[in-house]
Amino acid sequence: MTQRRPRGLSADPMLQWTNLAVRTIEMMMASAQVIGHRTTRMAGAGFAPSAKDQEEFALMGQEKFEAAAESAQAMTMHLMKLNQRLWEQTSARMVEGTTAMLSLAGSQTLGQSVERQAGLFNLVSESAQSMSKLAGSGVTLAHRGLRPIHAKATANARRLGKR
Repeated sequence: MTQRRPRGLSADPMLQWTNLAVRTIEMMMASAQVIGHRTTRMAGAGFAPSAKDQEEFALMGQEKFEAAAESAQAMTMHLMKLNQRLWEQTSARMVEGTTAMLSLAGSQTLGQSVERQAGLFNLVSESAQSMSKLAGSGVTLAHRGLRPIHAKATANARRLGKR
């Protein structure tokens, strides 16, 4: 099962985290622009907001709820897949490790012992590499959680910036 990464991301963890930081800054800047626009609009509307103002003000809460729900769903789905994959990998590694250790214990010659030790060493190395790949899924989780919020904030900034 392959892990999908957000578009445009490479296997370089530094690049992935940098991309996440850039998208977070974009979202924060767009949010500040939207907050400024809506706050000014609320102050201008006073106690008698127009129908368009009321529509925009109602949209604020709805959009936040929708973005949060999409974010939570995306992150939950990623964690469910990740947990399933982790369980599968852990179970397979346990069986392979037990088999390798029993094989090593049953060595009858020095040559067999050396060969089986090398096999066990390779298995441990592969396990470490798998754990390293698993650690990289944290940035994918963060990207999936940020994506809907970033999309709403930047879309609102574009829409409200045209007025």
